[in-house]
Amino acid sequence: MPRIPYFDLDQANEKLRAAIGTRPPLNIHRMIAHGGPAAVGFLELGGALLRKNQLDSRLRELAILRVGILCRAGYEVYQHERVARRVGVSEEKIQALRDGPDAPVFDDLEGKVLRYTDQVVFNVKAGDTTFKALADVLSYRELVELTVTIGYYMMVSRVLENFEVEIEAPTEAK
Repeated sequence: MPRIPYFDLDQANEKLRAAIGTRPPLNIHRMIAHGGPAAVGFLELGGALLRKNQLDSRLRELAILRVGILCRAGYEVYQHERVARRVGVSEEKIQALRDGPDAPVFDDLEGKVLRYTDQVVFNVKAGDTTFKALADVLSYRELVELTVTIGYYMMVSRVLENFEVEIEAPTEAK
């Protein structure tokens, strides 16, 4: 049970309605809506990271799932396992995320992305060697998108966990 009631989306103002758009009625949206203008920015940033990204969507989802696992955010992991499957991440890789970046199922680039993710989550700043390994293979835009994605999903995880957002019943999340 969430720590505060979910926002009634029928009460949303025009800007919030526009930000929610055609998104499914997920509980994260119903909780973050309490944030007013901050909710609009939150939703717009999330939409940009998910729908206007240059970073390969499979790499993005590996990083998001790893963040969710490291933050112990079950809701986040549940939702993004579904997204990861839709963008082509294998079940074997999804499960191996719990083992960490050095699991043999990950290719060289995936391992670099996951090591970077771990260091940003745990240390805020990735080490020089880890950063350079990615900077040598990703564009500046991709590197910034990856870093912003990691930070954004750390924030999402904290919202989910602190408000105890519940996973939707299967019929609600379609």
